[in-house]
Amino acid sequence: MRLLFWTGFWVFLADQASKYIVVHYLDLITKLEIDVFPPFLVFRMAWNRGVNFGLGAGLDMRWVLIGVAIVISLVVLVWLWRKPATPMTYVAGGFLIGGALGNVVDRLLYGAVADFLNMSCCGFANPYAFNIADVAIFIGAIGIAFADMSGTKKKRT
Repeated sequence: MRLLFWTGFWVFLADQASKYIVVHYLDLITKLEIDVFPPFLVFRMAWNRGVNFGLGAGLDMRWVLIGVAIVISLVVLVWLWRKPATPMTYVAGGFLIGGALGNVVDRLLYGAVADFLNMSCCGFANPYAFNIADVAIFIGAIGIAFADMSGTKKKRT
């Protein structure tokens, strides 16, 4: 469980630090766009009030999404506490929980999630932005979905 907590802590810290540096220190909040390595990486300010890709952004879902993120984090935490898991499963859980709580803090502070990473390639102009928390949630969810929950390594036969 220690691995779950430390992973979640560092993911949360990386997410919040990156948002503070890019949004406030680099002043993306007023510049709205900063070329880093165009077109592959551009910092583009986006306030996401909805879920993935801004779905539901027109609705006032702030408190519902905060509640959902907290409930999912608690469910994953209790689930991993009750059932022995491999170290990679604890890391995946830490990624998911750290990312979810990073976006919860954004919703509490700003009323929306601060997204700023925009990546495009090969003639495709990506209209969406994301953040480190979003990446961590994705990695954590995939990791848990394919996790070995036996608590030990399986022998190959």
